[in-house]
Amino acid sequence: MSEERITQSSAAPMEEKQETTLRPQHLEDFIGQKTAKENLRIFIEAAKLRGEPLDHVLFYGPPGLGKTTLAGIIANELGVDIKITSGPAIERAGDLAAILTNLNENDVLFIDEIHRLNRSVEEVLYSAMEDFALDIIIGKGPSARSIRLDIAKFTLIGATTRAGSLSAPLRDRFGVISKFELYDTEELAEIIRRSASLLNIETDTDSLCEMAKCSRGTPRVANRLLKRMRDFSQVRGSGVIDAEITRKGLAALGVDELGLERLDREILTTIIERFNGGPVGIDTIAASIGEERVTIEDAYEPYLIQSGLLYRTQKGRMVSQLGYRHMGLDFPGTEDEAEPEEEAVQEKLF
Repeated sequence: MSEERITQSSAAPMEEKQETTLRPQHLEDFIGQKTAKENLRIFIEAAKLRGEPLDHVLFYGPPGLGKTTLAGIIANELGVDIKITSGPAIERAGDLAAILTNLNENDVLFIDEIHRLNRSVEEVLYSAMEDFALDIIIGKGPSARSIRLDIAKFTLIGATTRAGSLSAPLRDRFGVISKFELYDTEELAEIIRRSASLLNIETDTDSLCEMAKCSRGTPRVANRLLKRMRDFSQVRGSGVIDAEITRKGLAALGVDELGLERLDREILTTIIERFNGGPVGIDTIAASIGEERVTIEDAYEPYLIQSGLLYRTQKGRMVSQLGYRHMGLDFPGTEDEAEPEEEAVQEKLF
């Protein structure tokens, strides 16, 4: 059974409302994703000068990196309203039609997890994106007829963690496509500093760096760690988050200096101790640690691979030399053997 994780990058239901208070409202306040941000600044300004809606935008990348936040910022910068929904929530074409007909001129429609749209809904979306019109079927059987309903011009912003799962016709209709990258330690420290200021939490520079290093390159994790360190500082400390209370808090949560938790480390040690470092199949790993395969693939494996601790090869998973070193073990081979051949490594994650 999956355990609750402090470093999971997806948001828990209660966190959605809490995150809203920390989200920046303007581009100049948004930290990180410099390329995407600077390009969007130009596209937004050009759209405003022409008095037209911004071209449709697709954001893709791991969860927790600010895709929803940046969608809200785009609407603010354009001076229009934003309607937020998700792919699974739009079950029928009629649901999409209801949303689109209630949009005003140049409004933004944000669809999270857009790769999970129903195919029939997706087909209705094509004409809406291209022609700002809805093709609706009225009636059934021989008497059925199609009518075209004009809708207000709008900007669709789609977000997905699996760009490869999008159909080609849908992907091709986006004029702006931006990949979100993991954040570096300096960017995360700045995000934590900003969040601490908004939450009236006192911190020092060393504690910011400690939390940033353990945040797995993800702002959502960084903000979650900040809130938990606040709890430790208020109960076990002086109310100020310093380096000492941060280290104690992270140790109590089982988070190490790379942001790995207990099950992350268990995956690595299992492969090393039971299977000589690999290669070993994912189903065998899942059975060995008593966890579901899909949970390992979606929640744990991506970060282990991104961190260079684990390889995903054609024969199975292998722990890298860096993975051995992180677990405090000697690598049983030469440095050249630590890296499998290029064509066998790193399948597409997103």
